[in-house]
Formats: sequence, C-alpha cells, structure tokens
Amino acid sequence: MRTSKLPDVGTTIFSVMSALAAKHNAVNLGQGFPSFPIDEAWGMLMKKYIETGKNQYAPMPGIPELRKVLAQKYSLFGSYDPEGEITITAGATQAIFTAIQAFVHPGDEVILFAPAYDCYAPAVTLAGGKVKWLYLSHPEYSIPWEKLEEAITEKTAMIVINHPHNPTGTSLNEGDMKQLAQMISGTDIVLLSDEVYEHILFDGKSHDSALKYPEIRNNVLSVFSFGKTFHMTGWKMGYAIADASLMNEFRKVHQFNVFSCNTPVQYALNEYLENPKNYLELSSFYQNKRDGFLKQIEHPKLKFLPCTGTYFVLADFSDMSDEKDTDIAIRWTKEHRLTTIPCSVFYPDGRDHKVVRMCFAKDDETMQQAAQIINNLTF
Repeated sequence: MRTSKLPDVGTTIFSVMSALAAKHNAVNLGQGFPSFPIDEAWGMLMKKYIETGKNQYAPMPGIPELRKVLAQKYSLFGSYDPEGEITITAGATQAIFTAIQAFVHPGDEVILFAPAYDCYAPAVTLAGGKVKWLYLSHPEYSIPWEKLEEAITEKTAMIVINHPHNPTGTSLNEGDMKQLAQMISGTDIVLLSDEVYEHILFDGKSHDSALKYPEIRNNVLSVFSFGKTFHMTGWKMGYAIADASLMNEFRKVHQFNVFSCNTPVQYALNEYLENPKNYLELSSFYQNKRDGFLKQIEHPKLKFLPCTGTYFVLADFSDMSDEKDTDIAIRWTKEHRLTTIPCSVFYPDGRDHKVVRMCFAKDDETMQQAAQIINNLTF
C-alpha cells in the first residue's frame, strides 16, 4: 500500500459537524457560510454574461478588466500593476495553496500561528516544508512577538498571517503590522497574508492590509475572497496581489493548478465592483448581525469573547462545564440541536480553552432559533 503524503489528515471538522447537524436537524452555526441569498443584481449580472457568451477560458491571470478594477480598489495601499501583480484565483484557498507551493522548498520552515485555519499546515507538508507553530496568547489571541523573533531563523521561508482572524474574530492593528514589517524587512521571508475578511470589521476599525507597507512590498503576497465579501462562497472566486517578483513565481504554479477561473463570474464581478457600496457597507451589515445575535443571548454562564472582525464569535463555556470542547460540540448537536465548531481542532496539539466558534452569517430566523436554544442550555 502506498504511503500517504498526509497521514494525519482526515475529514475536516466542518464536514463532520455539518453532517452531524443534518442528521439531527440542528441549527448549524458551524460551517462558515451565509444562509441568506446573494444580491439579486449580482445574479442578474451572472445571467447576463452567460447569455452573452462569456463562457470560454479566461486569460490565465484573469480578465484584464477585473484586474484593472482591483488595482484601482487597492490604490490607496500602493500602485499594483494589473498586468503582472494581480491574479484571479479559484477561491482564496487555492491562492494560499499555490503561494505555499511556489515559495516553500523541502526543508524550509514556515511559521504558523495557532489557532489556525486548517488549510495552511497540509499545504506546507505537501511542499516538503516544516511547520513551526507559535500560539496566539489566550484569551486576547495576540501575537507573542518575542517568541516570533526567536522563531525566525535562516531556514524561515514564510510567515502566514490571517487578519481579521478565523476562528477567533480578532484583528491586527497598525502597531502589529509595523512590528511584523520591522522583523521581515530586508529578508527573503515571504509574508503570506490571508485577508479574506478585509471588509468585515466592527466598531469603527479599519483593515490594515499588509499591502500598505512599502518597506515589505517585496515580501508580501496578500490573498482575498470574493466569496466572503459578496455572500457567494459556492462560486469559489478569489485573488492574490503581490509585487511582480513574487507574482511571477506564483503564476508559474497557478497555471498548472487551475490555469484560469470561471469566466462569466469574472465579468459579473468586474461590473459589480463598479459600485463600491457593494463592499464598503459590509461591515455595518455584519455588525448589525453580530450585535443582534449577542443581544438575544441571556445565558448567565456562557461568555462571548470580543469579536472585532469576521462573521465568527467565540463562546467560552468554562463556567458551564469541564467537558472537552469536541465533546460538548457533539452533545449540543445531538441533545439541543445546535451545531458549533470546537476550537481545539484549530490547534496542532488540540489544546482546549473551553471555547466553541459560532457563525452569525445567517438569516434572522436562524439566529433567533440559535439564541433560544443557547438561552435554554442546561447541565
């Protein structure tokens, strides 16, 4: 029997919990996708470009019109050439995988911060790299700067950051980014910046993109998601932005991975992006959902941690139970018909802080049902 390249990888927790939710007819706050419809205007644009024949291969880096619109969108962060520095991808996960394969060689070290989205480490392993884990400080989930400085060596090829952060709902600020920039400026380390929740920040916060810092322009490759921004995760569309020196290598892998991405979707996105309101009003939309959900929670022993971005919030159940978070997530699904994601699965060592992740990118009726279940949780 052949040896597995990913011997420790099984079915993702998202698939497991969603299957369990379906089996028990539970309210599913586990998997992170919106349950409300896309904008009707977006649907009409898709129909328009399918019917007008935009159905064949797009250029490998994406249609020029869309890349030009994106270059304008990020012009406040610097001048990025749409011809050689922006690439449309089949979702952010494909962009992340492609970047890791492009820049990580066998034996290289990649620094990841736990808790971490689950696609990073397997991609490093497939590239022949070695993951060096650092743990965000609990419960504020901040970067341990002294440990990061100690972790950077001559073998460090890449550092991966995710902000706003999944699963914790926290975000990096300008001070954080400046400190990080100072550490890698002048090195060959690639900073892979996962910024898929760039437009979902709350309480007046603004997104501090890694693209903003000219001193690390040659280090940064940032990844974004149309699916997260426009509630159409099933279309699997994203993009990457980087200096030409990095993008050239990225495209070498991209062309043999997917080559090109969904053509009519690209044309529809190009036209949809002409109105900035379609993404600039996203923060207030999701802040209303976050606030509306949390205002309904009246359980005296369930504590919600601060959420400054994304459409996830962490619930601390340590005053309610000493069960493992995996056990409580399963039990809540089976006994109370409420599905969440246990946060220990985002750690390589499974460390358990007694918190579960809940997604509030759901319609109002779903959130009301979830809040009612939560308020009636007993032990």
